[in-house]
Amino acid sequence: MNDSITLLSATAVSIGFLHTLLGPDHYLPFIVLSEAKKWTVRKTMLITFLCGIGHVLSSVVLGLLGIGIGIELKKLVAIESFRGNIAAWLFIAFGLVYMIISIRNLIRNKKHHHSHFHFGGEKHDHEHNHHEEHAHIHDREVVKTTPWILFLIFVFGPCEPLIPILMYPAAQNNISGTVFVALLFSVVTIATMMSVVLVFKLGLNKINIKPLEKYNHLIAGSVILMSGLAIQFLGL
Repeated sequence: MNDSITLLSATAVSIGFLHTLLGPDHYLPFIVLSEAKKWTVRKTMLITFLCGIGHVLSSVVLGLLGIGIGIELKKLVAIESFRGNIAAWLFIAFGLVYMIISIRNLIRNKKHHHSHFHFGGEKHDHEHNHHEEHAHIHDREVVKTTPWILFLIFVFGPCEPLIPILMYPAAQNNISGTVFVALLFSVVTIATMMSVVLVFKLGLNKINIKPLEKYNHLIAGSVILMSGLAIQFLGL
């Protein structure tokens, strides 16, 4: 391994760690959805891992394809930027729809009181809602689709620094060095995603958030929406 690849490898580790840590969209959606959907630690880690694979692999494949057929770097950067815009708007749409559904369910599931008078004049109060069973069925459907929606968004989401800062410079040496640098970046990125999600997941398990439990879905939708807005308008 020559000095250039060694330097790029160190850069890959640093950028992989920092770009993940400084981009809250890499971990916040998994944290809030895990709480809202009551995912186990194992399921949360699996979903985070698979989305991380989709996230880095799409950029790696695009980079290798560009190097292989000689696409200009600026054209690949433009493609990555376009993919980033799609991912941001998908985050925004997903978060907004999730929020609307959550608000609707909160209103529908709001319990109300009824009074009944029994034989002999005895009064009996009870509370209920008319939509609990129906909403529960739809909740199960959303549980099944949410991981796939996340995966799709992360496949569209590019690793912006990977191609111009790491892969194309490494390709000036040899293709094996390019693959090594891309693999190193990918491993660090996914490991950082999973580590942050795991720390928050285990931490939240130790905190009593029962009073906020009925708002978990609303919080999740809001966080996802804000993540998308941060990507699109703040460049995070």
